[in-house]
Amino acid sequence: MGKATRQAYGEKLAELVAENPNIVVLDADLAGSTKSGLSQKVAPERFFDFGVAEADMIGHAAGFAASGYTPFASSFAMFATGRAWEQIRNSVAYPQLNVKICGSHAGITVGEDGVSHQAIEDIAIMRSIPGMKIYVPSDENETRAVVAQAVNEYGPTYIRTGRASVENIYESEDIDVTKIHILRSGSRAAVFACGVCVKSSLEAADRLKEEGIDLTVVDVCAIKPCDEAGILDVLNSHDLIFTAEEHNTVGGLGGMICELAAEKCPRRIIRLGLDDIFAESGSAADLMKKYRLDGDGIYSRIREKL
Repeated sequence: MGKATRQAYGEKLAELVAENPNIVVLDADLAGSTKSGLSQKVAPERFFDFGVAEADMIGHAAGFAASGYTPFASSFAMFATGRAWEQIRNSVAYPQLNVKICGSHAGITVGEDGVSHQAIEDIAIMRSIPGMKIYVPSDENETRAVVAQAVNEYGPTYIRTGRASVENIYESEDIDVTKIHILRSGSRAAVFACGVCVKSSLEAADRLKEEGIDLTVVDVCAIKPCDEAGILDVLNSHDLIFTAEEHNTVGGLGGMICELAAEKCPRRIIRLGLDDIFAESGSAADLMKKYRLDGDGIYSRIREKL
């Protein structure tokens, strides 16, 4: 078992803070959970905790960026994107400032904290903001690559990380996170997945393989801007398309794939996620199973359609 993507985020950020005096780190009373607190140990003079005041944190991040710094602002995804949405839109995105926002504990795998903390709308919220880049890494190595990418590219960026530990998919962080990655190759059907659902999709593909069905599994880390050429290649070579995400089926990865297909390559697309519903409190494993987003669930949902 690998590390949680939030842990990898904190470790890579602390590493880059030690190398780059231009990076400042901001948090909203959750530094221990988001793992941004690891940077405080490296450079306490460039770490700022704003308490339970996410809007204030984003406003200060905008100020740091306007002054030439590269701020990383972290909180739970529910609060980073929801409570501070106006500040993100007006103070960060509108002036196109170089602010990096990390929403940790995203999706239903936050578990027992319940619906109030389970961000299943954050990708849709951030996708709707002009100029916002969005990354949803699937394991610790891809997360490290995303943080490095965020430092090296200019502009507003949202990084989505999770609470639970996830198995490693990539052997190193030498990954181009701006491109899709085909992890399994098939011909009949393909599934585009992000975050924890990449691993679930790989497990589903293994089960389908036992039945003689080769499923193409595509990791889509960059939601916006997406790897349009890579996605279109997959759409053009498969008749049946699935998307899998730990998010509402409205406005997330599935929405992005559907929009692209509608404009450039019409296909039948079946979105797997939270079907416009809220979940409830429960363990991460139980919730993924109930909402059929674990390996067994994605296998059965794809098998039904095939």
